[in-house]
Amino acid sequence: MTGSTFTQTPCYTLGDWDNKAAVRVRKDDYRLPEDLEQQLWVRDWFPPAFVPYIEHPLIKAAGRSIVQRLEANHLVYFLDYTTLLEHRVVNRSVETIVHGELDVTIPNMMKTAALQLYTDEGYHALFSNEVAEQVAAMYGIGDRQTPRRIERLLGMIDKIHSKHRPLAWFLMGFVSETIIAKELLAITRESLVSTVYRMLRNHLEDEARHSRYFSEVFQFLWAVLAPPQRDQAARMLLEIIGLYFEPDASWLMSSLASVGFDEQSSRLIIADLLQPDAHIQRLRSGTVSTFAAMKKARFFDNEHNRQLFSQAGFIDG
Repeated sequence: MTGSTFTQTPCYTLGDWDNKAAVRVRKDDYRLPEDLEQQLWVRDWFPPAFVPYIEHPLIKAAGRSIVQRLEANHLVYFLDYTTLLEHRVVNRSVETIVHGELDVTIPNMMKTAALQLYTDEGYHALFSNEVAEQVAAMYGIGDRQTPRRIERLLGMIDKIHSKHRPLAWFLMGFVSETIIAKELLAITRESLVSTVYRMLRNHLEDEARHSRYFSEVFQFLWAVLAPPQRDQAARMLLEIIGLYFEPDASWLMSSLASVGFDEQSSRLIIADLLQPDAHIQRLRSGTVSTFAAMKKARFFDNEHNRQLFSQAGFIDG
């Protein structure tokens, strides 16, 4: 890191955390509702927009009960992923800020907010696991494999030289916390099982503040990185962002098998998700906030960085 300092007035907070953070003000127990059976006549376990393969003709023809089971599978998978991500990636990222691993002087306000964010993520992991266990028990969902994205992210860390790992951890948290699922912001109380709706809304309200915080910290950090470290960060960001939008084909196949689809049918159902164009489309749709933060930090003012991301198809040339 360089010895330069950030000249703008720092405002790195989580915005009235004591009165807004779910861990401070939400008293939900996140138990499934007593009228769950009635709700499932008209509500979903998981937002259909995030389970696009549900619309495949083979699944539609299988009937409502198969659709619900696949949604339940996807919800449990998503919540298991969330629990692991919060503990093993995001909070590890936050530790680099709190404990000075990034080798820059951290403003006290930034450090305090990082500790608050760490607390938030622990609570998110807690209620995600609580709901996942209930739904998994209800449907007898076993063999809950580690999501491929978690394995790929942790595998990337293992390959990075130890001196660059704190920066890699921070960038993983930055990408995770700035990928905001826009469609989830538009869900209505009537569309999902009530417990799932409350959990997602409470989570998203926290994540909106986390996204702003990580965007500000990224801008702070980018201003003080030396040129070689910026080049290293750019390469890591390209890989990290790509990993966040890869489909987990192995898990999808096992989920479809659990409701009776054979291998050939399952491959037909997920074929569109595995296309390179689909990966780029998901990435571009999901990284609006991430790329906005990078642009504000003047990341793309560098011609090499712009070409790197353009050649990968992540941004327009």
